[in-house]
This record gives sequence, C-alpha cells and structure tokens, in this order.
Amino acid sequence: MKKITNVLLALMFMFALTPLVNAQTQGYQVGDKATDFNLKSVDESWVSLAGINGAKGAIVIFSCNTCPYVVAYEDRMIDLHNKYAAKGYPVIAINSNDDKVSPGDSFEKMQERAKEKGFPFPYVYDKSQDIIKAYGGSRTPHVYLLNKEGNDFVVKYIGAIDNNYQDASAVTEKYVEDAMDALLSGNKIAQETTKAIGCTIKWAKAD
Repeated sequence: MKKITNVLLALMFMFALTPLVNAQTQGYQVGDKATDFNLKSVDESWVSLAGINGAKGAIVIFSCNTCPYVVAYEDRMIDLHNKYAAKGYPVIAINSNDDKVSPGDSFEKMQERAKEKGFPFPYVYDKSQDIIKAYGGSRTPHVYLLNKEGNDFVVKYIGAIDNNYQDASAVTEKYVEDAMDALLSGNKIAQETTKAIGCTIKWAKAD
C-alpha cells in the first residue's frame, strides 16, 4: 500500500510540474514566423510590422511603465532605436500589462511616460494580451529581434537586452546589439537566446 501511495504521489508531482514546463516552451522560438499585429500607439496611431516604411525587421520589446527593470533599461531602449532604426530595425515597445491589475500601466499612463522620456519609438498597448500570448513573453523587458524575409518577420533572437540591468557602464555582453550587428553583417548570431530578466506580466484576471 505504501508503494502504491508513493507512486501516486510521484505521478501527482509530475503532472503538477507539467504546466510549468509547458509555460516555458510556449510562444515563438528562434526561426519562427511572427504574426503581425495592429496595436494603438501613444500618439493615437495604429502600428503594425507591415506598416513600418522601409523596415527590414524590428526590435520588439515587451515593456511597461511600472517595472523597475524597464525603467533601468529605457535609455538603452532609446539608444537601440536611435542606432538601428535608420538601418531598418526600429524598436517597437509593447505594453501588455492589464490596467486593472496594474493601473500604472494604463494607456493614459503610457502616454505620460512616453512624453516624459521622449520615446522616439512606437509605444503600443496590447490591451487584449493576445500578442504577448502569441510571442510567449514572460517578463518586462523581453526582446524579440525580427528579420523581414520576403513578407514574413522571422524571429532571430529572444531574451534580454544585455547582461547588467543595474549599470549600463558595467555591461560586458550586449546581447541585442551583438545579434543585430551579426544580422546586419550577414553572420550567424552567436547567442540566439538568453534569459529575460525583469518583472512578471500582469495578466488579466478571469471574470
């Protein structure tokens, strides 16, 4: 009887872990084609991948207003846009946090933050959370580097911006810049995935 009980407990533990394993593998992987979106930006325009003039790709960053990790990275996000937008790879920042769970991430607050920081890139609201679910983003910030191949936007890198959110001057590995530079030079990206470090997504509560 004790053996049977132990087996049942082991099976229950294994099944309990299954959702956690699945959660880590959901969404896009490197090499996948990213579905386009049409999301409202803080300037009231609608932003899509296909609608970016002259785009060769995009640096999609799941972001928000309230996460201290994002706040620490905002200037570096601006720098990424200023460095690569002219080369055809603009930053698109997407806030997917539910504004009922996190009122500081409402569209109005997004507009205030964008104005305060002078964001040069589109800052859009994924109010339905459909886009972050499709991508599989789990943190803010969480980066997806996309490259346009024909009419498709293909995922080339997923993960963190660099290896030191606290101090930009202490960064020793610039993951996104290294990936972008390899892509622009036609070389293979050495590190295609890294662990995104940041705040959890504030998911909408079920009715």
